[in-house]
Amino acid sequence: QVQLVESGGGLVQAGGSLRLSCVASGSILNINAMGWYRQTPGKERELVARISTRGGSTNYADSVKGRFTISRDNAKNTVYLQMNSLKPEDTAVYYCWITKGVISSVEYWGRGTQVTVSS
Repeated sequence: QVQLVESGGGLVQAGGSLRLSCVASGSILNINAMGWYRQTPGKERELVARISTRGGSTNYADSVKGRFTISRDNAKNTVYLQMNSLKPEDTAVYYCWITKGVISSVEYWGRGTQVTVSS
């Protein structure tokens, strides 16, 4: 099993910044992609950003391009999300996500961290 623990969420004014972190522990061999999703009440969980195994490839939701940056430190089994120029519409619960496996890929999710952006 893998445990994912997010941190760094909180309340920030519009235009401000936050940095989310997610540390993976437990059975951490063969972690592949890592990323962040977010969800607001009544809406489906949506992709924010993902990063490939060695960090060479990233992709972002159109709504966060140019404002958010995803990165990872494989030595620390940690993925980060630097969020700048935050907007009220970025308010959501942010979930850490990873895939793991050699032959078949299994997904794991963190419990989420609340990000609230006030106008």
